[in-house]
Amino acid sequence: MGRDADCYRRYLDGDDDGLREIIDIYYNGLTLFINGIVKDQSAAEDILEDTFVKLAVRKYEYNGKASFKTWLYTIARNAAYNYLKRNRNKISDQPVEEYILLSDGTDVEKEFLRTEQNIELRRAMKKLKPDYYQVLYLAYFEDMDIENTARIMGRTKRQISNLLYSAKSSLRSIMEKAGFQYENI
Repeated sequence: MGRDADCYRRYLDGDDDGLREIIDIYYNGLTLFINGIVKDQSAAEDILEDTFVKLAVRKYEYNGKASFKTWLYTIARNAAYNYLKRNRNKISDQPVEEYILLSDGTDVEKEFLRTEQNIELRRAMKKLKPDYYQVLYLAYFEDMDIENTARIMGRTKRQISNLLYSAKSSLRSIMEKAGFQYENI
């Protein structure tokens, strides 16, 4: 059992710090993931808050069949899709805030270039189909394997492999049209 699952078990046993630790662990990653689905930063934060409230109030029972992370991302994904269904006519194409993920490196020039690449990558990812965004985000930003990605997205492993291939192709095409060449896309 991982640290996150241990935190949740502690919370279920009455230790509120367990839930706080889960929020600390997953807040940023889940926000980016949800925002990639709903394309609205404010709504993504609301959905994330609702996801954590569901964990706190309803005290879902984590059964351990999948990793805690997979289970939590599935809850968040379902909440995001429910939001889209409820707000189908209200959704706008408002610009989404850029997220710059900085490492702890000391080389300012390298850090600047990495930041610029992150910005361009995020811009390109916003242009992808929602399924493409999700599969790339889960696989590369959350380091999830194909099996866990399939569980979250409700697909087979084969479908995820095919989707991942298509998503990378689409992202490569978008990046090339924008004038960027990445060897590892």
